[in-house]
Amino acid sequence: MQIARYIYKIRFLLIFISCMACPDQVCCQHMPETGKRIESNRFKLHILGIAQDGGAPQIGCQKDCCRTIRNGKEQRRHITSIAVTDQKTGKYWLWEATPDIAGQLQKMQIQHQDNAFQLPAGIFLTHAHIGHYSGLMQLGREALGAKGVPAFVMPRMRHFLENNGPWSQLVRLGNIHLQSLAADSTVECSEGLKVTPLQVPHRDEYSETVGFVIEGSKKMVFIPDIDKWEKWNRRLDSLIREVDLALIDGTFYDINELPGRDMREIPHPFVMETIQMLENLPTDLKKRVMFIHFNHTNPLIRTDSPQHREVIRRGFRVAVEGQAIGL
Repeated sequence: MQIARYIYKIRFLLIFISCMACPDQVCCQHMPETGKRIESNRFKLHILGIAQDGGAPQIGCQKDCCRTIRNGKEQRRHITSIAVTDQKTGKYWLWEATPDIAGQLQKMQIQHQDNAFQLPAGIFLTHAHIGHYSGLMQLGREALGAKGVPAFVMPRMRHFLENNGPWSQLVRLGNIHLQSLAADSTVECSEGLKVTPLQVPHRDEYSETVGFVIEGSKKMVFIPDIDKWEKWNRRLDSLIREVDLALIDGTFYDINELPGRDMREIPHPFVMETIQMLENLPTDLKKRVMFIHFNHTNPLIRTDSPQHREVIRRGFRVAVEGQAIGL
């Protein structure tokens, strides 16, 4: 019995060390009561892009933020998109069909051992602004000529795609197969992976806007676009307490970012505004917050900027293109 207790203690210590060595705090989960590891590495989140709809560098921009990228001194930032892979089945699901979709799907190709190109098992769309759905055109007859790619959409988004060209041609030719979503109603992508859309206030010219709760062994929320947190019928701090990772709108750093532009025309919660709102959260909850969807002018898009360091110093996180996080 004494030997058995020592073996149990050693196993528990090894589990504890492996968790502490984990490069990201959301990557692993254990059960210290029994020493048995939960299957926490089956699903993995991939950050395929971090920029706002226009990307970085952005068309027509002559500022230093874009000039340094064009001159090769900084890397290009792709438009915000994430993917979740199922390590057990080899399938993956995509959030947002961006104008950068060709390169982003190519990045997912390296996740497969045979290095074969594989389409996502489904694409979830948040809304009808150009950076979030216009990549669907690459699935059409002029490019890939895909067959029946499931596209998960809310009612207005479905109506928009079915009744406006060229998107309606994708539907008519069967390049995409529209799958209806409803706010707060959960769909199961595969065994152990659930997705729930959350409707949020935004500039809804053509469709409603949603974020998504994505739940594997861990639970995360993805909200790349929202007007202002106070316009929402949910409390952000309460939502953060319910998830392990909150990947949220960080479009603009502060109100001074676009001098001469009326920021009311393009409302987003400023990063500093969100930080001030969440300032009193405990440290462990602040670390669950990760900003994404940066305008090309946002200094957070550069990991060496003072503003990037300041966000980290205050206990929050910033999405970096190419990150892979256990879900």
